[in-house]
Amino acid sequence: MRAALVASALLLSCSRFGPVYPPRPAPSLGAPVNDPEPSRVVVHLAITSGALRAAVDDAAPRSGEGTFPMLGSDRRYTWERGPLDVGFAQGRVVLATKVHATISLPLKTLDLPLDLRVEAEPVIGAAYAVKLQSVDVRVASSDARLAIADKVAGVYEKVASPIAARLREFSYDLRPLLAQAYARITRPFALAAGEASACAVLRVLDVEAGPTVLADGVEKDIALVVAPSVMLPCPDLHDDGAALPALSNVASIVSGPFTVTIPIAARYEELTRAMSAAFTDGKLFFSSAYPHVYLERPQIYEAGGALVLSLHIAGPVREMGIDTDLDGDLYLTGHPAVVDNELSIPDLEPTIESRNFLLSLKAMKDADSIRDQARAALRLDIGDRLRDARDRLGPQLTFGDEKACFHAEVDRVQVTGVHAHAAYLRAYVAVTAHARLSMPCDRATEAGGG
Repeated sequence: MRAALVASALLLSCSRFGPVYPPRPAPSLGAPVNDPEPSRVVVHLAITSGALRAAVDDAAPRSGEGTFPMLGSDRRYTWERGPLDVGFAQGRVVLATKVHATISLPLKTLDLPLDLRVEAEPVIGAAYAVKLQSVDVRVASSDARLAIADKVAGVYEKVASPIAARLREFSYDLRPLLAQAYARITRPFALAAGEASACAVLRVLDVEAGPTVLADGVEKDIALVVAPSVMLPCPDLHDDGAALPALSNVASIVSGPFTVTIPIAARYEELTRAMSAAFTDGKLFFSSAYPHVYLERPQIYEAGGALVLSLHIAGPVREMGIDTDLDGDLYLTGHPAVVDNELSIPDLEPTIESRNFLLSLKAMKDADSIRDQARAALRLDIGDRLRDARDRLGPQLTFGDEKACFHAEVDRVQVTGVHAHAAYLRAYVAVTAHARLSMPCDRATEAGGG
């Protein structure tokens, strides 16, 4: 009995004074959403013993000659080394080869075999160059005649000195490949954001290098510390002025696959257009009880961390004792989510005030119809944006040639959160991948990539 009285009062209210429309949920002030935490793009560097041997072999002198004083005149000597053999022992690179020396003495010429052994520690400095430090060159021979010659002419020193000097100057430059990877990672990629210029950016804060591992080659983990963000407007997409920061050697880097969270954006205008596509000539007739009442002018905005769908309701109501022309707004609210590459609002529901308004018209079934149609229409395919985030740490980081190549492969892409901002939606995409820099190029690894 009481419910009937309340309903009658609502109907009389509509008939005499017109319907009372729900208030508009207030939009947020627009405080920015925090960007994801900085993360690391970890690259496993592998320089094979063959590549290192070829580089050092090119750097070390292959022969030498000179003179030395003996018995009041200058005597000539020459030497020539064989190919270098590379080994590893106790954290150091060991280079070994045979040297053939010729010494001109009075009345005869000595042809002497020498054993050359070089020990050094490979390091990567701030300028991205592999160098050899603490170079120790030793020359020895089992030939008894050389002991006499060495006392006379200092043969060992004359062979060892130029080799040691050249190896101390040795440099194996990693900058070109890492600079190319840096440019590919930091290049902003555009996001579809209506008329606005928006893009996602991975800004490199630092480049770190972990400890060196010697295992039939030189291996080391290098990490690019990146700060992901969404930028409105987007900066210059062709800024070539940025350069690699100096390399920082650190005590440790977590090896293996890495995860970088990349934010992507969608404008509310995109969702509004998706909703408008469900209308015919700009109108949606939703009620069989009120066939002349329609919805129009959908609008999406953010309020209190949720999304609000505003719909203008209009049309005459001449049924069930109601005689009025509707001309107001209804509101539905919900929270954004991404499922199967689609951005939607699965929990969209009318506000309490909108429900009460429809109840006053005895149109609660129509409220469910409005909700269901709005949920179905408010879907935005963001698959292209997810692919852009995936490609940035996968195919776009695969390049190089026979001598050296950079290979990256994405293992997983997951949307970890969707946040409503005053001007746009921001989705966090966690991309898990692994990367390798091989010298020379590891074709087996490259062929296994996606």
